Amino acid sequence: MTMHGVFVTIEGIEGAGKSTAVSCVAEWFTEHGYDVLCSREPGGTPVAEDIRRILLTSTEEELAEPAELLLMFAARAQHVARGIRPALEAGRVVVCDRFTDSTRAYQGAGRGIDSGVIESLAAYAEQGVRPDLTLLLDLPVEIGMARASARRGTSSKDRFEREAHAFFERIRAGFLRIAAADTARICLVDASAPIERVQAQIRAILDDRFETAR
Repeated sequence: MTMHGVFVTIEGIEGAGKSTAVSCVAEWFTEHGYDVLCSREPGGTPVAEDIRRILLTSTEEELAEPAELLLMFAARAQHVARGIRPALEAGRVVVCDRFTDSTRAYQGAGRGIDSGVIESLAAYAEQGVRPDLTLLLDLPVEIGMARASARRGTSSKDRFEREAHAFFERIRAGFLRIAAADTARICLVDASAPIERVQAQIRAILDDRFETAR
């Protein structure tokens, strides 16, 4: 079946404001008469959410890097098959907090896992589903970590948030390399700006990309 919907993904390091950006994008499309599904990764379906809990929960048994990668793609395969693809085939807009670019950045740039392994798994898990537009919310790691800490409050850090500062520097650099290699799909957003300016940037990108297509 041919897909007629629109798939938008939001990417960035911790504290970049992805949840707020998802709401902003969803609001724009709703205002323009689209039926919108908001989702997230890892997660997005009941099975994928179960996998998310394994991935984010710190336990006495350290999760091996190959297991982490395979769980990410297991969750993605389920999400695509049972959430994203059906919505796109129904003509809906899907706005997703993270997708495969996060795996390229976190497990690739961050963990050092071979890109060939990642791309092979991506092709199998995605089954031809690719974002039409990706918004990369970029900001310095120090700002992102401070925001994430303030948002979290007294709750404990998840398994990724416990990583060292250098891990997130590698991830940010990885995201920027990914964006530079795919400028047709990925648009950079200055996420260090005040929220009003971030939302204005997002809406301008959406106006330019989708308003003329209507």
